[in-house]
Formats: sequence, structure tokens, C-alpha cells
Amino acid sequence: MRLTHLADYAVVILTAAAARPGDDRLSASELAAETGLPLPTTQKVLGKLGSAGLLSATRGIGGGFAFSRAPKTITLADIIEAVEGPIAMTQCSGSDEVSDCALDSHCKLKPHMNIVSRTVRDALSGVTLEHLASERRMEDA
Repeated sequence: MRLTHLADYAVVILTAAAARPGDDRLSASELAAETGLPLPTTQKVLGKLGSAGLLSATRGIGGGFAFSRAPKTITLADIIEAVEGPIAMTQCSGSDEVSDCALDSHCKLKPHMNIVSRTVRDALSGVTLEHLASERRMEDA
């Protein structure tokens, strides 16, 4: 399994945001500068994270993004799913719906891949944004 660039960027952006002291609003331009990501990409990622309920946005002077939940309650699984959708190792895993795979109706692998997908998601759920941010703070010190 390999994360897309957008999922990777979401982890980088949120880790940078969570490593900041205090509860200040997060500016897309400041986060772009801090992470080295292009501003349009940062804005796109922040929008997806907002749509998923991980961030809330306020417009106007003093506006920006803020965490909707505490970083200790946000996991890698939450971040990845906010950008990518449900974590699944194959197209058909993680879903009981019939896929467009020619083997779907008699596939012997699908039940096993569902187990693998759940295990990967559980592992990603065990890593919090707070933990990632604390690791970053230690590296920056």
C-alpha cells in the first residue's frame, strides 16, 4: 500500500499544525511556507480536511482553520480517509458491494483482503496526530 501525495501532504500539514504551540487559527499560507508545499495544494488539502470534519474554517480577519477535534483524538486513519476515502488494500476490500471485478462473484481472496484492510486501518488508528506532532517537536529541538 502506498499513500498518494495528497494523503502524505495531509499528514505533513496536520503534523506541522499540531506541533505549533497554542490554539491559534491556522493560515493556509503560513502552513504552505512552513511545510514547503505549494499554496494551492495546501488549500486543497485543508479543504478536504475541513469537509471531513477534522478542521473548521472561519472567514475574514483573524480567520483561518482550527482543529475541530483535539489532535490526541485524530489518527492517521482519520487523516488518510479524509483525503483518500476508506482504507482498502484492493478495489473490492472493505466493501460488501459487488465490484466491477470479473472475479467478484466467486473470488476466494476477497474475504482475506477485507481482514488485511481492517488490520491496516486498525494499525493506522493506533497512531495519533498528537504523537506525530510530539515526535516532530523533538526533532526540531
